[in-house]
Amino acid sequence: MIAISFKFLAGRYHATPWGRHVNEGAVEWPPSPWRILRALVATWKRTMPDVEQAKVEPILRELAKSPPEFVLPPASTGHTRHYMPWFKKGPDDRTLVFDTFVALPKDAELLVRWPDAALDDDAQRRLRRILDNLNTFGRSESWCEARLLSDQDPGATNLNGGRTRLVYRPLDAGSAPPDHEIIRLLCPDPGTAFADSHVVKVNVQTAEERISIYDPAWNLCMETLQLHDEKWSDPPGSRWVQYIRPSDCFKIEAAARTNTRSTKGLRLQVARYALDSTVLPLVTETLPVAEAARRALMGLYGRIKEHNGIRGRSQIFSGKDEDGNPLTDHGHAYYLPTDEDGDGRLDHLTVFARNGFGPEERRALDRLRELKTGRRGEERHPLRLLLLGLGSLDDYQPGPLAQSKSWVSATPYIATQHAKTRGRDRIDLRDPEARIRFLTGDLRAQIAACRPDLPPTLVAEANIEPVVTDGAFRIAGRWRPIQFKRFRSKPGDDGGRRPAGAFRVRFTLEVHGPIVIGWSSHFGMGLFVPVPERPGA
Repeated sequence: MIAISFKFLAGRYHATPWGRHVNEGAVEWPPSPWRILRALVATWKRTMPDVEQAKVEPILRELAKSPPEFVLPPASTGHTRHYMPWFKKGPDDRTLVFDTFVALPKDAELLVRWPDAALDDDAQRRLRRILDNLNTFGRSESWCEARLLSDQDPGATNLNGGRTRLVYRPLDAGSAPPDHEIIRLLCPDPGTAFADSHVVKVNVQTAEERISIYDPAWNLCMETLQLHDEKWSDPPGSRWVQYIRPSDCFKIEAAARTNTRSTKGLRLQVARYALDSTVLPLVTETLPVAEAARRALMGLYGRIKEHNGIRGRSQIFSGKDEDGNPLTDHGHAYYLPTDEDGDGRLDHLTVFARNGFGPEERRALDRLRELKTGRRGEERHPLRLLLLGLGSLDDYQPGPLAQSKSWVSATPYIATQHAKTRGRDRIDLRDPEARIRFLTGDLRAQIAACRPDLPPTLVAEANIEPVVTDGAFRIAGRWRPIQFKRFRSKPGDDGGRRPAGAFRVRFTLEVHGPIVIGWSSHFGMGLFVPVPERPGA
């Protein structure tokens, strides 16, 4: 018995069945045995040129003798669409191309087993070495990890274990059990796959001279381009074998929850996006990008909930109640653009709502693909978004959502109060020390107000220090608060005239993010990011 396990490290398997066009949206599942053998040949020739053909051919012939059995992990299908250069009607002509794939858990195993095949120890070592070097399977996007299972491995013998489903070659090709469907898989023909009847040309002048562009000269190795040029309907050396497959093989079953949290605490609270553009916006554009995200999500939600020409409005996205009054409990959405690779440009967007997103909000989040921020040249180079994931605050903690004792300003903290400039308690903001004292007091009060989940003693004992270089506040060692856009695009906003600064906050215990407070905090101002702890700190 020979059994091979495949894991797809990116959670996707890309492959189009033989004889189908890529734009048909068909995907080959399970992988055809013909594809498996060709992948082994390619890996051998590319990574192990020192191993001679006589030591590899017996392995491949053993695998080609009979069709294998499969164990399929839970999977679903998906696709992306790409407009590729076409040039048929001019330099701006584009054609739509579909990329269909099988999506499956990154740690899931696809098992392939040949029950009647056998290899000696030396052959198994060579096959194991080939599989160790196999890093893609299908198209190049299908990163994989392959390994040879031993006879003692439970996965090699227990094909019905766990939540997997068995796929096998039916005895009666004309019928299938209930809830199953018949599919065709391309398999090697053991009698002709390793022959050279279609890959070797004989020189008619000297019959002894045999010419082949392939090494080894097997029908199995013929390239797709040559097959199409020679009008082959099926590759020489192959045969079609009928398999049966469960009709619901692309159905994902919900896993039972094992925790005891109430359903109220299971609402999704976090959406994470990666930003992409020819030129990403600077971190000083945080507020405009956040406003653009809010506008886009409110528009998407409005169209989803539109009824009788009246668009819906989400309190979570807008931060306002049904009468248009601002919400004050800070449970609605925060829009947090961040620079997470330290190059000074925004590369991620986190949308966080402590009260959670409802079904329609989740649909809007899933449809968010592009932002219009009003940047110069945005018509040609828009700011695109890729949804990385949805989750709860407890389960999804990258970037500003991590846990830490120490936090530092990623954007300016903008005071929520105006300093008194007259009377007995007036504050001279021209005095740097007085300005720092005013902002520090306002900052501590806002932590207590915006994070009521933190114990009052933890907030009171927090150490708040200004981040100052050469007498001026500095963010990321580079930006001054005045360089950030702080005016919102609404009449009467005075965020740009309020005192602003940069601070480092250290709590006595680890605190869960996000720490985002102050004026325009729901638009990324006053965002603090975790600082890695030094050993012994």
